[in-house]
Amino acid sequence: MAMKKFKPVTPTLRFKQIVSSEGITEQKPYKPLTKGIKRSSGRNHRGVITVRRRGGGHKKLYRMIDFKRSWAGSAVVETIEYDPNRTARIALVKLDNGKRAYILAPEGIKVGSIIQSGSDSSLSVGNTLPLRDIPQNTEIYNIELKPGKGGQVARSAGCGAELLAKDGRYVQVRMPSGEIRRILEDCTATIGKVSNSEHLNVVSGSAGRSRWLGKRPSVRGVVMNPVDHPLGGGEGKTAGGRHPVSPWGKCAKGKKTRNNKATDNMIVRRRTKKRAK
Repeated sequence: MAMKKFKPVTPTLRFKQIVSSEGITEQKPYKPLTKGIKRSSGRNHRGVITVRRRGGGHKKLYRMIDFKRSWAGSAVVETIEYDPNRTARIALVKLDNGKRAYILAPEGIKVGSIIQSGSDSSLSVGNTLPLRDIPQNTEIYNIELKPGKGGQVARSAGCGAELLAKDGRYVQVRMPSGEIRRILEDCTATIGKVSNSEHLNVVSGSAGRSRWLGKRPSVRGVVMNPVDHPLGGGEGKTAGGRHPVSPWGKCAKGKKTRNNKATDNMIVRRRTKKRAK
């Protein structure tokens, strides 16, 4: 997909660039596979804001995506569609039994393409197989962490992982973050990488477009008062004077926050920082 740029006839359009709708074949979703969704606006079950800077935005219909791909056999891609709930494109497929399902569209898939699911599937882009049946050094996405639960890893635009090695009942997978992790060979994954890889080049250009997407304004800590933020206060403009932190003093960059000892033994190598040259 290509990026769409605009003539700088206004300050808003000067730097704005979005992903073009090239390749999208249907504007309206398949209604039986949609449902209304209540927006949380960053609040938990008690109504307390746990994720800041979210709220408002345009109303959305949720598309029910089949992350499990539990059906065996083949299906035909009918449409490629935009999904407002995720960065990736989605594809409507028609199964052998006449039913339809939404899946995450891989890079390079087109209307009329045949995709398959099951251990007998060929090693083509968009086909879902158990990890035991996928060769080494294959790019995969929509990876399960527990057999039958559905894909949980590598689902956003342009993401892809790599199957590195097979070790008994487990396989080693390099995650999009660079971490190498062991996953049960009974889990499934889809061959290829997620579509819409140009999403990372999007420049909103205007505050209004961000609000349509449900993104609220972000105020820097250094411009606040000391009572509101650890970086606030000072005479005139100041640089903060300490490492970036949250309003509650927690390190915002670099500090490890993972605390899941139950799966520590599944991590072969953690992500390493790239040193600046």
